[in-house]
Amino acid sequence: MSNLARKEPAVGAPPMPAPASEATPEAPPLVQPVTVAEETDSLAVLKPVPRITIHAFCEQPGTGSAIQRASEDRRLAKAHLTVHMGGIPGAIENYQQTATPNLIMVETRIGGPELFNQLGALAEVCDAGTKVVVIGHMNDVSLYREMIRQGVNEYLVAPLRPLGVIEAISRLYVDPDAPPIGRTIAFIGAKGGTGSSTIAHNIGWCISSSMNEDVVITDMDLPFGTAGLDFNQDPAQGIADALTAPERMDDVLLDRLLVKCSDKLSLFAAPAVLDRDFEMDADSCETVLDIVREGVPCVVVDLPHVWAPWTKKVLLAADEIVITATPDLASLRNAKNILDLTRQARPNDNAAHIVLNQVGMPKRPEIPVKDFAEAVGGDATLILPFNPGLFGTAANNGQMIEEIEPKGKAAEGFRFLAQQLCGREARAPKAAKSSLFSFLSRKG
Repeated sequence: MSNLARKEPAVGAPPMPAPASEATPEAPPLVQPVTVAEETDSLAVLKPVPRITIHAFCEQPGTGSAIQRASEDRRLAKAHLTVHMGGIPGAIENYQQTATPNLIMVETRIGGPELFNQLGALAEVCDAGTKVVVIGHMNDVSLYREMIRQGVNEYLVAPLRPLGVIEAISRLYVDPDAPPIGRTIAFIGAKGGTGSSTIAHNIGWCISSSMNEDVVITDMDLPFGTAGLDFNQDPAQGIADALTAPERMDDVLLDRLLVKCSDKLSLFAAPAVLDRDFEMDADSCETVLDIVREGVPCVVVDLPHVWAPWTKKVLLAADEIVITATPDLASLRNAKNILDLTRQARPNDNAAHIVLNQVGMPKRPEIPVKDFAEAVGGDATLILPFNPGLFGTAANNGQMIEEIEPKGKAAEGFRFLAQQLCGREARAPKAAKSSLFSFLSRKG
C-alpha cells in the first residue's frame, strides 16, 4: 500500500513529511496511560498548536470524550477540532466528496490485513498534505512500525488522556528543533492591596537567584506598576512601548526595552505615568509575551487587579497562576470566583496557587485560615504573616525580602513557592508554632 495522501493538495494543507520508513525510530513513542500529575509536569510548557483544522472519527465514547476535552485546552485554542463517531469507515464515507482537513484522527479496534485495507481506502480520499493519527487498542511495536511505513503520522494507544492527545498533535505541528519556550507564571490579587505585586517580584527574584534561571518580570499595570520601584529602577522605556507596536517586536528591540537587574533577572517595567491613555489589547499582550518567553525559561507576569478581556486571556493562558488574597470576606469571594473560573477553563492544568498574605494583623477581624481554605475549595500553598516592618523596609529601599532577611521565614516561604511554581521537588518548611505562619502543600 502506498503512503497516505493521494489527492491534490488542499489549500493551506502542510507538506507531507518524508516517509517514515526511511528512518524508522528505534523505540516508538506509543502513548502510555500515565497519571494526571505526570502529564501536567511534562506538558506544562508545550508550545500552542497553530491554526489548523482537526477531524476525529472515534469508535468508543470514551475516546471521543478525551479528544473533546483536549480541544478545550488552552494549547489547542487556535485549532478547530470536531469529533465524530464512525471510526475509519466513517472518515472514508465523509471524505468521498469533501476535502480533508489538516489532521485526521481515526480510532480502530481491528488489526492485520483488514486494518491496512481500511487505511488504504482512507488514503484514496485523503488530500496530499493531510496528516493521519491512528488510535488503536493494541500496544504493538511491529504494528506501529508498519503503520508509519504506510504513511500514518502517529499511532496512539487507547485509552487516551487529553494531554496525551495534545502532546501528539504538538509533535506533528511544532518544529522539534525550535528552542523551547519559557514557563509563564501569572500573579493576580483577589482584590487591590493584597500584595500580589510584591509576591510576584520576590518570586521572580528567588527563581533567578536561588534556582539560577533567567527570569523576566513583566509589569502589566501600566499606569500604577511598582516593579521599577521595587527594584530601584527608573527605565525610560518598557512594556508600554512594546504593546503600542507589537508587530515591531523582535529580539533586538526586546533587549533595548528590558532593564537588567542582575545577571539572571530582567525587568519589563511599566511607565507608571498618567499623562498617557493605555489601550490594552488581548492579542498585543499575547504577541509580546510570546516573544519574551522565547528568550528566557521563566516569565513572571504581574497583572493588575483589573478585570478586562486582556487580563482574562493572559491569566488563563499562563502555565501557572498565583492568586494573592488576604483573610477577609471580599478576598475570599473574589479568590473563589477566580479559582472556579480557572478550574473550568483549564481542566488539564495545575490548580491555581493561593497565597494568603498579611495574616495576623493586630485588631483586624479575620477569617480563619482553615475556614478560608474550605470556602475556596483548596488549601493555600503559602501563608504569610503580617510583617509591616520587613515588607515596608524592602519596599522603601527597593530591595527584595531575601536581600534583607535571607534566613527569615518569609524568604524561606518565597523559595518554597518558587520551587513549586517551577516544578522542582521541594519539601515544605515546618510551620511556626504560632500558627500565624505556615506552609501548606496544595492538594490535587
